Amino acid sequence: MTFLPCPSPEPRRPSERVLFPLPAEIDFSTTAGLLPQIVSRARPRPGGPPRTLVLDLTSTRFMDSQGVRLINEVRLLLCPGTRVHVVARADGMASRVLELTGLRRDVPVYDNLPEAMAA
Repeated sequence: MTFLPCPSPEPRRPSERVLFPLPAEIDFSTTAGLLPQIVSRARPRPGGPPRTLVLDLTSTRFMDSQGVRLINEVRLLLCPGTRVHVVARADGMASRVLELTGLRRDVPVYDNLPEAMAA
């Protein structure tokens, strides 16, 4: 019996982690100013590794559909290869909003910051 060699997985390029803490309230009045800030911070440096953007919602006490829209727009506007992770307290409003809207299916959501930064 002939065994074919098992190809080794492609080596992953290291990624640079960018942490962006979000405010206590995310609604219509705050999202317009946040979008350009987040996108500019998440842009990779020329020739640099792809970035992983970690959006920290652990301090967010209120978030409506505008917060979900913000996270989705960030995902769509970032350079290809940039990953988005979200941190939200499991018992917080932001986590419930992400669950109800289905965004958790498209974006990894972590319960704590160290876990999200290490992923």
